[in-house]
Amino acid sequence: MDKTYYPKEGEISHDWFVVDASGEILGRLASRIARVLLGKHKPIFTPGVELGDFVVVVNAGKLRVTGKKLTEKMYYRHSGYPGGLKTISLREQLVKRPDRVVRAAVWGMLPHNKRGRQVIKMLKIYAEAEHPHQAQQPKPLPAK
Repeated sequence: MDKTYYPKEGEISHDWFVVDASGEILGRLASRIARVLLGKHKPIFTPGVELGDFVVVVNAGKLRVTGKKLTEKMYYRHSGYPGGLKTISLREQLVKRPDRVVRAAVWGMLPHNKRGRQVIKMLKIYAEAEHPHQAQQPKPLPAK
């Protein structure tokens, strides 16, 4: 009878990956990022164990979306006060805060619990090509 494999502390390593978002489709990119953040790309993946890697996204403002999403997709936030609902379209959000677009797409593909909140902290998003994580020597994000 085989026992369930559980990785030991010394076997777990957190690598760094970088992905250029220019020309990438938002949803497809977000699903690839979520997979790496959760550690599902590793052969020792075990549910409930923190195996994910860090992901650095550059050129977040240059990603693509399909269909009419640029004008019809809206992002909402509420201040908590009556009449405090604020809306912004995807087109405006990509100009003002492109990091929020990528973060919201990836968050929608992560578990909405304590583990998801830990994993989303491993995502670093930058609107331009420069990032301060050169010392970690990030590798290109693996394709599927």
